[in-house]
Amino acid sequence: MKAVLYIRVSTQKEAQETSLSRQESMLREWAEALRFTVVDVISEQQSGYHLDRKGLHDILQYFRSKQADVLLVQDDTRLGRGEAKLAIIHQLYKLQCQIYSFQNQGELELDAGESTVLHIIAKVEELQRKMMNQKISWGMKRAIQEKGYRPAKNLKNQGLGGREKKQVPIEQIIALKEKKLTFAEIAATLNGFGYDVSRATVHRRYQEWKKEQLEEVHHDGLENV
Repeated sequence: MKAVLYIRVSTQKEAQETSLSRQESMLREWAEALRFTVVDVISEQQSGYHLDRKGLHDILQYFRSKQADVLLVQDDTRLGRGEAKLAIIHQLYKLQCQIYSFQNQGELELDAGESTVLHIIAKVEELQRKMMNQKISWGMKRAIQEKGYRPAKNLKNQGLGGREKKQVPIEQIIALKEKKLTFAEIAATLNGFGYDVSRATVHRRYQEWKKEQLEEVHHDGLENV
């Protein structure tokens, strides 16, 4: 398996550099014993309570892009402290990252309280996804049944694979807005038909369109002077 080694100390003091070197040597030897291929060693001198760490960004990118399979650390406190630690571990687990702790001599083990918190977070996110799907369904039903919108007639590029559509269909936004749908409902409706757009994107594109219309009117007025 491909492994990333993460080593961290809390301050920028020169004395801490010895700890970094010791952590790296220990994890390299352990990775070799486990027959892991080390693809990178990420080293930081930052507080464990901070989430704004370049090293963390790099770690997440490795597992987001599937360039690594396992993360090796000395112990769970190297990842972070307090709430920051749980937030980081949760994100790594979502990316299907295996976390190995030298202290545990294997996969990371959390105490009962921490495991419970992570379980609750995962359940809350699952419920949020279900609520969003329901919101999309409500938006589509309102657009189709209550507002007389006919997606088969109005939406273009049907059958191109759902979420692959990245463009913002301004014509459809205008049509739905004229049906008195909110920007959130428009975004939910378009998402249901494969357009990956947020409420903010819909609102911004609609405002840009209105601005373009005003500029055209102004331009036409000057030409007629």
